[in-house]
Amino acid sequence: MPVRTALILAGACLATSAFAGEVAAGRLKAAACAVCHGPLGLATLPDAPNLAGQSAIYLTAQLKAYRGGSRQHEVMTLMAKPLSDDDIDNLAAWYSSLKVQVQAPP
Repeated sequence: MPVRTALILAGACLATSAFAGEVAAGRLKAAACAVCHGPLGLATLPDAPNLAGQSAIYLTAQLKAYRGGSRQHEVMTLMAKPLSDDDIDNLAAWYSSLKVQVQAPP
């Protein structure tokens, strides 16, 4: 691999980690989410989605959409409104770090 390619890849990895949320901070922030989405991101209410294992990009986009009002849900709009970008990144890091196993039926 040429040196220039290696440097570009290394820079991309560093840039990605610089913008990634903090899992531990997200876990703390997620305490308020646990009522509907469960303590480990597996929903406790039948109309709430599971968040465990979701992509951080997806979670970030959805929380920002709730916060900004382009996605509407009575509870989620209220919950997301006070979240900072860091809060959202941290929540996305926490939920995306949770591993989910899927088993096909026999």
